[in-house]
Amino acid sequence: MSAFNDIRDYVAIPRVLSLKLSSDGSRLVSAVQSLDPDGKSYGTALWAIPLDGEPPHRLTRSAKGESAAEFTVAGDLLFTSARPDPTVKDPTDEVPALWLLPRGGGEARQVASRPGGVAAVRTAGDVVVFASDVLDGEEETEAERRKARKDAGISAILHESAPVRYWDHDLGPGRTRLFAARLGDGDRLEDVRDLTPDPGEGLRDVSFELTPDGSTVVATWRVHLPLGQFRSELVAVDVASGERRVLFADDRHDFIGPLAVSPDGARVACVRERHTALDVSARAELWIGGLATGQGRACAPDLFPADLAWAPDSSAVYVAADHQGRRPIFRVTLDGAEDGTVTRLTQDDSAYLGLNPSPDGRSVYALRSAVDRAPGPALIDVATGEITDLPSPAPRPEVPGTLTEISATADDGATVRGWLVLPEGASAAHPAPLLLWIHGGPVGSWNDWQWRWQAWIMAQRGYAVLMPDPCMSTGYGQEMIDRGWGDWGPRTMADLDAIVDVAVARDDIDAERLGAMGGSYGGYMANWVAGHSDRYKAVVTHASLWHLDQFAGTTDTPMYWQREFGAPGSDRYAALSPHHSLERISTPMLVIHGDKDYRVPIGEALRLWWDLQRVGAEAKFLYFPDENHWILKPGNIVAWYETVLAFLAQHVLGQEWKRPESVA
Repeated sequence: MSAFNDIRDYVAIPRVLSLKLSSDGSRLVSAVQSLDPDGKSYGTALWAIPLDGEPPHRLTRSAKGESAAEFTVAGDLLFTSARPDPTVKDPTDEVPALWLLPRGGGEARQVASRPGGVAAVRTAGDVVVFASDVLDGEEETEAERRKARKDAGISAILHESAPVRYWDHDLGPGRTRLFAARLGDGDRLEDVRDLTPDPGEGLRDVSFELTPDGSTVVATWRVHLPLGQFRSELVAVDVASGERRVLFADDRHDFIGPLAVSPDGARVACVRERHTALDVSARAELWIGGLATGQGRACAPDLFPADLAWAPDSSAVYVAADHQGRRPIFRVTLDGAEDGTVTRLTQDDSAYLGLNPSPDGRSVYALRSAVDRAPGPALIDVATGEITDLPSPAPRPEVPGTLTEISATADDGATVRGWLVLPEGASAAHPAPLLLWIHGGPVGSWNDWQWRWQAWIMAQRGYAVLMPDPCMSTGYGQEMIDRGWGDWGPRTMADLDAIVDVAVARDDIDAERLGAMGGSYGGYMANWVAGHSDRYKAVVTHASLWHLDQFAGTTDTPMYWQREFGAPGSDRYAALSPHHSLERISTPMLVIHGDKDYRVPIGEALRLWWDLQRVGAEAKFLYFPDENHWILKPGNIVAWYETVLAFLAQHVLGQEWKRPESVA
């Protein structure tokens, strides 16, 4: 029985989330997400992946789960968990604390805690740096003040600058700070001190790393500007004194993660992302700069870095970046006669993340996935590019069909490529109905395994799924992004039409049974398609943008979107907002949205739903009061797929509508 046949079996598949190699290269661990015993939630645990071919084994087990694994120089394992501390008689609120699991085995022990919890952690030598949410005011009274606030039933947050929300959570009343400590021989970290006692909003969504000698923290730092604007700089914080200096700053760019410090401690690699405007498109590039000099340069301009890591001799940076519907690993040489040379290391169809070069420089450990391959650990030989899959703590499910690649020539001569998932048995005698899936972003690509939008569930039920990369997709050069900038609907629609035409011309595709689906920006395009085409039998729009003017003022980051669209009420909103085509919608629509979605607020779905109602359009609204931009709870995932499948079965397959039991 396929794991994709029953949605409940699908949500129970364990998922490999991360990969971390010890500094001596002897140990590899992964965080694995799996279904909790109650079937209502997911939990995480740390697993060891032996490098000698032995089966992986579980290292941690707690109801609260574990994450943020980091190895100490001695090989002990640091991680965060909200598990209760057995040494405390009456624990209060369970917030994540820092734990240490000895290399030689035994029970994990809590080594640091904060009233606002412990988030990310980094270590070098005997130095540990971690992030924590801290209330303004006296540190000694913070726990008491948090309790008083809770006991008084106060949830109010007074803001004096934007933003106020991010993706799925409220910002404040605490602010992120960085703390430094020393690893001792006792049960707790020693000499814990606040490195950033007055950060303001500077460390919101911080990425940070430690230099190899533990003397300096390199971190992103948000600088707030007038009129609700901000930019991100890169700073260096001295661990001994707390002194902060700016490394890289530019009024026209953000310096953001992922970031990494070279093993020799001399340079830092990060991503430089330019600020967009009406006529300036999105662009991200690898940035290399000196820690002592503060001087840097852009490298590998055609790569949008998704992950990066230094070679152990500091002569190169390994970069995972989208490329032609894959995410290969590239090697960017930074020294000698070949300085600036970009070499593709992996030649397969996979997508890579979690890069961990081995200390001897011979290999890179990474998570390897693809559209038809769930993530798992792999070893890449640097000299030959040979790939060896390692035993995975979450065996990959077999997919029910085949994956093929197609391309089309758009009306402006550009090539538009994509993946086509074909169900088993699709042929000229039995052509498959086709679902067009439009990716989000819009700066993104279909190139790896999707837990959120799983095409193989559709293939199991006989659908072919087209996953195209139209304009503004990454991995095709800057020109591909420039083509669609400020022209979201019309330019993307033309690209989609071109590749759909190629797909339906195949004899194994049924050109009369088509559906279109998309989420986020893909949802925007699903709405656009509904108002500009009648070739589809059904449209599913998830977390979608409907009224651009409304969206651009209520999203969690108005600044970002208004750079591209202009001030509210400008011409671009009028030209590109899907709501202007409401009266032309004749295709049945399924609207899906989560109330906790702050990137695309629920008001978009509510307005779309009411607009469809008031013009008498055929539509349904699947509403999740407790979900955000993503549908994350196992039961809600089941409800999502069952409702989508029932809606498609009615309108694409011509079957009688049957309300799913999960939403009965």
